[in-house]
Amino acid sequence: MADVKWSFWGPVTSTIESCEGNYLYSSYIAEFFNTISNIPCVLLALIGLINAVRQKFEKRFAVLHLSNMILAFGSILFHATLQRVQQESDETPIVWEMLLYIYILYSPDWHYRSTMPTFLFMYGGIFAILHSWLHLGIGFKVHCLVLGLLCLPRVYKYYIYTEDVSAKCVAKAYTVTLILGSFCWVFDRALCSKISRWSFNPQGHALWHVIMGFNSYFANVFVMFCRAQQLEWDPKIVHFMGILPYVKIRKQKKTQ
Repeated sequence: MADVKWSFWGPVTSTIESCEGNYLYSSYIAEFFNTISNIPCVLLALIGLINAVRQKFEKRFAVLHLSNMILAFGSILFHATLQRVQQESDETPIVWEMLLYIYILYSPDWHYRSTMPTFLFMYGGIFAILHSWLHLGIGFKVHCLVLGLLCLPRVYKYYIYTEDVSAKCVAKAYTVTLILGSFCWVFDRALCSKISRWSFNPQGHALWHVIMGFNSYFANVFVMFCRAQQLEWDPKIVHFMGILPYVKIRKQKKTQ
């Protein structure tokens, strides 16, 4: 939502803006609440990364949590500057993360171990190049939606085969935050003209960031639990300070 103010970053060059006034609180931060609302995602990803490394999960899960952090930092750069280049640092990592989820969800049943990651890596690289050239708009959103839909059947399969009640609760929390976060995003986009006339801005896009930070964390915890079950590591869901769930494993010793 453009405002005429002096800014450190110069004129807005991004192709999209959220329903928040520009440079209202600082000449260095274009969209203040949309910028700082990414901090919870960074912290949750850091917690997940520490747990994955400490319990020696497969490296793919450390990369997954790192990708959450990279995505959050990319979003911080974009919303702080509203520059076209930084917009790509927000959008391209979303696709990369979706490709990583596809790999983690489907790789246990993939017979050709090197083929799938090679294809997904090349796909992500080609997309990044095309997106930087073509500046995809609606095509980018449709692309992300398709990638997300490819993940859902596998997540549902894991859900119905998981008997652990706590793990199912994490999956339900993932679903609820996905729906709630999507509502906030649509609310911010669809009603911006009305919101701009209100005395109070509910900051729907900033709420989207916070809620989706938890959504990503819940997704990671659930897939980590399911993978630990596949490896017979006897996982269980425990809660940090009785609130934040994470996976605790006890690797089974194999007899010779």
